[in-house]
Amino acid sequence: MEITAARVQKYSRAKPGEIIIKQYAGKTVVSKYPDMSNIMPSEPQLQKRSRFAEAVAYAKTINNSPILRADFLKRNGEVRSVYQAALKEFLNREW
Repeated sequence: MEITAARVQKYSRAKPGEIIIKQYAGKTVVSKYPDMSNIMPSEPQLQKRSRFAEAVAYAKTINNSPILRADFLKRNGEVRSVYQAALKEFLNREW
């Protein structure tokens, strides 16, 4: 019997978002969502998260502004996703 998200939710008492369905080596595993409330990120993790948040803000700004978007496309040529290309450009900068 194939395990689907709908079937798991039908027979589970968990609310949506409280379980995770994963596949390992062709087998389906249902597990509880991890509790990350007691995790203290290290200083390098906080720095990387902050930098990624800046990259997301940069990419959203370029993607949502027609003028900046056109300039970005002129500089980088045709790209599949302006948002992803801007995110990559920001993250590949030297700091």
